[in-house]
Amino acid sequence: MFYEMKDQKGILPRTAENGKMITCESAWWTSGFYPGTLWYCYEYSNDPQIRAAAEEMTSRVEKQKYTTSNHDVGFIINCSFGNGYRLTHNETYRKVIETAAKSLSTRFHPVTGCTRSWNSKKWQFSVIIDNMMNLELLFWAARNGGGQYLYDIACKHAETTMKHQFRKDYSCYHVAVYDTLDGHFIKGVTHQGLSDDSMWARGQAWAIYGYTMVYRETHDVRFLDFARKVSDVYLSRIPEDMIPYWDFNAPELSSGEPKDASASAITASALLELSTYINDSDSAFFYRNKAVEMLQILSSPAYQARNKKDAFLLHSVGHMNKGWEVDASISYADYYYLEALVRLKRLKEKQSILANL
Repeated sequence: MFYEMKDQKGILPRTAENGKMITCESAWWTSGFYPGTLWYCYEYSNDPQIRAAAEEMTSRVEKQKYTTSNHDVGFIINCSFGNGYRLTHNETYRKVIETAAKSLSTRFHPVTGCTRSWNSKKWQFSVIIDNMMNLELLFWAARNGGGQYLYDIACKHAETTMKHQFRKDYSCYHVAVYDTLDGHFIKGVTHQGLSDDSMWARGQAWAIYGYTMVYRETHDVRFLDFARKVSDVYLSRIPEDMIPYWDFNAPELSSGEPKDASASAITASALLELSTYINDSDSAFFYRNKAVEMLQILSSPAYQARNKKDAFLLHSVGHMNKGWEVDASISYADYYYLEALVRLKRLKEKQSILANL
């Protein structure tokens, strides 16, 4: 795919759908996933041509380091420049990440205790569960010279989200709405899920991954306990084939509702990491084994895109309610699938799951 696009400056793959590749520019929230996928391919292969491709595609998103209008700078820069720095220690990459983290930090609102997701007129102050993933950029920058305040706001966002954005069974709302005057939680709603009361699959996957990562960065057992709770509700409701429907409540509509491989790939990667933080060997094996089962299904002919599309995985859902990327191959599904495979390989080789972090 890279060689077909190397002369299209600023353009990156987004989706393989209906027999064609849909691209995006760097401002689109998924733009960093394809460069990140190339970095994982390079990590696995040590192929200099793949490294050159990763460097080229990473350079295409650099200008997003100045983004302050939304929270997606975390996804965009951490997946691309973050992996690039992890594998090359290029000092220029480190500076890009630090700048991006400072840009993201401008969206923190001390009254609500959260980083704002969208500048929405529909909701007073909206925070989506996806935003947990963007905290990794803040934590990384804090550890690498960006300042303690980045760590502090990342922790505060995780604490506030943990308190308000989850139901009693630990399933999450897609969107938490807060009051900007006194910071109180107004309500939980959905934007991409089936309903305000349903469990949107990718949202729950973001929660599993996000709180596992926050524990890694803080070593605060509250976050480890919470990561297990949000994982357990996901696993308790997973279909027999280990791949969730786009929303866990969707089968109530019909048996023909689409599956979401992206949610499974995100969860598999997160569970592999989570398994390494648990002292009880039986519990650790449980999470790791569930991740392996997910990867086995994703690696089966039913979900592999090889010889069919310019992608790794089939059958993901981007935005069901708007009819976007339904039963498609999507860049972030591939990214987390590759990440999970690389992590599993390292675990089998008795190495740290987070190489060169």
